[in-house]
Amino acid sequence: MNTDGLIVVDKPAGMTSHDVVARIRRLAKTRRVGHGGTLDPMATGVLIIGVNRATRLLTYVIGSEKSYAATIRLGESTVTDDAEGDVTGTAPTSAVTDDAIRAGLAAQTGEIDQVPSAVSAIKINGQRAYKRVREGESVEIPARRITVHRLDVLDIRRPEGRDVIDVDIDVTCSSGTYIRAIARDLGTTLGVGGHLTALRRTAVGGMTLDAAATLTELEERAPDVIGLPLAEAARRSFPQRTATEEETRILRHGGPLAAAGIEGPYAVFDPSGEVLAIVSERAGRARAEIVLSPA
Repeated sequence: MNTDGLIVVDKPAGMTSHDVVARIRRLAKTRRVGHGGTLDPMATGVLIIGVNRATRLLTYVIGSEKSYAATIRLGESTVTDDAEGDVTGTAPTSAVTDDAIRAGLAAQTGEIDQVPSAVSAIKINGQRAYKRVREGESVEIPARRITVHRLDVLDIRRPEGRDVIDVDIDVTCSSGTYIRAIARDLGTTLGVGGHLTALRRTAVGGMTLDAAATLTELEERAPDVIGLPLAEAARRSFPQRTATEEETRILRHGGPLAAAGIEGPYAVFDPSGEVLAIVSERAGRARAEIVLSPA
């Protein structure tokens, strides 16, 4: 039974990422479990869980680009910029055209400065922003540079009997991008307010919903819950290099290898296919950032 590796979970709505980690700890019978990038309770989809030694890969997973399917509602603003929060304002949407919606979203593609949602996990003076907002404070979070690689409009709908517009989008973006902020900023641009009503993460790096298991499925196969054993997880996440027996010995004991000209970080495997370390190259040497193989 594999005890080290990654699990691609299809997170259900209503659970925090921490809730999922707690469930996996129980199923895998280990405390050494972490996640690679928070999903809001409202959100569903790909949540990468690391178990035992694979928790050391999560730093790299968190930095991977991510893809989402989402729905923006125009005409209503909320305190959280999503459907979890109370509505703070409404505005008529009859004058908003499809072209204006598409133009507003096009302006949020590429490399942009984005102000995260005030109700977020970002720390302001040592305290989570969402806690400050819930305590009645007005929170100002500085803009951060993010990249929206792709933002496709899938559908624009005007529900009968409601003065709102629902916009379905598909997004691929850099780590640190807030899809809620895209909804908020589109509403601001159009002068009608906006918030997110649905969010599903469809990919983290090369790991997609196709490889994801629901918590029910994981329950059924517990404690053998590892979806991607450590070596396979490293192969999917990094460029690769195979070490000789001598290089394997050196790397296991913390020594550097000669550079191979691979743009890193990259994974080094021993001749049998087991992953040894994640390394990066500097000044002609390949040095371990993390060692994954027991000495």
